[in-house]
Amino acid sequence: MGRTFRIKVRMRRFRRQHPRIAFAIRSFMIFSATFGGAYGFVSGSRSENSGYDPNAFAIGASFLFALACLGLATLSMRLRFVNKRLRKLAAHNEALIDRNWELKEAEERARSLFEQQGDLIVLRDHQGRITFANDAYCALAGQARSALVGTRFDFDVLEQGDSARESNGTRIHDQRITTPLGARWIAWREGYVRLDAGQAAELQSVGRDVTDRTETERALSEARDQADAANRAKSRFLAMASHEIRTPLNGIIGMGGLLLDTNLTPEQATYARAVKTSGEALMALIEELLDYSKIEAGKLDLEQRPFALSTLIEEITELLAPRAQAKQLEIAAYVDERLPLEVVGDAARLRQVLLNLAGNAIKFTAHGGVALIVEPGIWPNEISFLVRDTGIGIAPEAQQRIFREFEQADERVARTYGGTGLGLAISERIVKRMGGRITLTSEPGKGATFEVAVPLAPSLGATGQTTFPSPDLTGKSILAIAEGIEASLIARRLERWGAQTCLVSDATVAEALLPERSWHAVLVDRAIGPAIADRLGETARAHAPQRLVLLTSSSRHEKISPAFTGFLVKPLRAASLAARLTLTPEIPSPDLAPEPPAESTGAASVKALSILVAEDNEINALLMRSLLTKIGHRVVIAVHGEAALESWLAASSAGTPYDLVLMDIQMPQLDGIEATKRIRAHESATGGHNTPILALTANTLVEDRYACFEAGMNGFLIKPLDRDKLDEALAGLAASRHLAV
Repeated sequence: MGRTFRIKVRMRRFRRQHPRIAFAIRSFMIFSATFGGAYGFVSGSRSENSGYDPNAFAIGASFLFALACLGLATLSMRLRFVNKRLRKLAAHNEALIDRNWELKEAEERARSLFEQQGDLIVLRDHQGRITFANDAYCALAGQARSALVGTRFDFDVLEQGDSARESNGTRIHDQRITTPLGARWIAWREGYVRLDAGQAAELQSVGRDVTDRTETERALSEARDQADAANRAKSRFLAMASHEIRTPLNGIIGMGGLLLDTNLTPEQATYARAVKTSGEALMALIEELLDYSKIEAGKLDLEQRPFALSTLIEEITELLAPRAQAKQLEIAAYVDERLPLEVVGDAARLRQVLLNLAGNAIKFTAHGGVALIVEPGIWPNEISFLVRDTGIGIAPEAQQRIFREFEQADERVARTYGGTGLGLAISERIVKRMGGRITLTSEPGKGATFEVAVPLAPSLGATGQTTFPSPDLTGKSILAIAEGIEASLIARRLERWGAQTCLVSDATVAEALLPERSWHAVLVDRAIGPAIADRLGETARAHAPQRLVLLTSSSRHEKISPAFTGFLVKPLRAASLAARLTLTPEIPSPDLAPEPPAESTGAASVKALSILVAEDNEINALLMRSLLTKIGHRVVIAVHGEAALESWLAASSAGTPYDLVLMDIQMPQLDGIEATKRIRAHESATGGHNTPILALTANTLVEDRYACFEAGMNGFLIKPLDRDKLDEALAGLAASRHLAV
């Protein structure tokens, strides 16, 4: 069988190689067979014994011809079928040849990419021997591929980085290795792969040179550490500078205040006030520089506490009122009743921003006044604070510049009005830190309007409440005889309450309007002139006998015409105005007789105390002794922490403990923090009563305040000190029952 197959194969190969010879041989064989058959048939038919029958011969010949035709037809169909299959096989063969060529090209490209890849690629068997290494690995190793394959070569590791494993089992780690090119950082990805079925899995390691990235990251980390160290050094410098500057300022301002309390000639009083004013101006400058340094150092922390919005705004206007009134300016506030009673935010920082804006408005305004308007913002929980003035205005080209550090509108303004140019820069950064924005609208000569919009969510305990129950003045007529910013805000508020408000600024017009109707209330502003206001009061008494109110910016102890049933001090509080307009006729008006000057509440509310003052600065110690003695307390001075601790222990042992300790933070031998810790430790060990301790500090950093509370102090006083700060601190301790009253 095999021999026959080999013969057939050889014959087919001969036919393919010599088609003409094969055709000649095939033609000769067919001709010979045909000729032999025909010759034999003719010869046999002529023989006498042949039994030739022409009819049978014709039938046989026809039958044979039919068989021959059938055979030819069958052969022809088979040849066509075979040719068709051969064409299909040829086409399929060509497709396979093309596919095989493409696969070879793809394999070559993949091999080329695999070998020339910039990443390091190495395959190892289960015994750790290298089965493949690409060109990059060979180049880094400094050896040929043939020298590496079959060996257990590996780089020397200088430093092993962190390692991690992915969910698919791939291990990721960094190594610092030695190479002929020097030390390099390589980021490896290692996992097992199976190249061919039936073969053992191999460990494939793909490494990428990350030396530049790692060195950059380390350089950035070192730079960050250096920056943190610089920030810490800056914070320490700020604390030291604050302490060293505030300590002498405490003496200057405090002694100036004590000097003003003595009997001085007018000239001496002028000089003393100048000293105190200059010290306060220097303190304000230091506060700005420290705030700016805190912001630059990233130390600006915001609190999130509930506070009364209306109270904050009214306190700001009342605080700035003396400064505005000294320049014959008006200052007024308006808080929209749609706003909640309490909101959550940093009240101290918001007060700082608004005080700066309103203070600038007063400084740059010569005529008119300043209004502080608070309304709902354009976004949910957003509150808009408008500070509007009638001052000199700001040119368009200067409106962006004034928010930069140490910049003002122009040099003429800087020379005329002074200032460091830090206030607005600090305010803008604080507002941005609170998540808000600050914008400016102004024209030269027409004043300016600063808008501060910050998100302040309502306090959960005051949701839906207003600052006070708004009075219902629907249908009631109120005549306001006034002019200026406050008059317009009063009219706006009265209209919100439903009143039919008539605002006039001319006395003659007001006198003509009075008889026209019965007025629920008449408000007369003393700013139109004291004599005119008194005359209008007499005239209006017949038309508004129960509610005839005088608006005055002067002290309430000034003599007021008895024609008025009451008065309100500007800037007005909304609650005071509401209470005055809703007084029932049966309730008599408040006594308008001059009141005696109010004495300090500290001496009245707190009994004479025994106070230990730990202060190493002689001038500040003298100031504290003088201030406390004037209030009526007994004072013992300790010049350092050790002396303070000994004095406290001695007083406790003698059964006459101190009622209060005022502890300076920075003192020689033993600082205030450590002295306080020892006092608290002794109290805990003996079970004695905790003595109230207040820190005396010139540092304003949050870290220093936390350190005071962690040491066990009850509060702190920031230098420079004055009598009001001491009274407030003692009253706070008494209210919290830390002091016996």
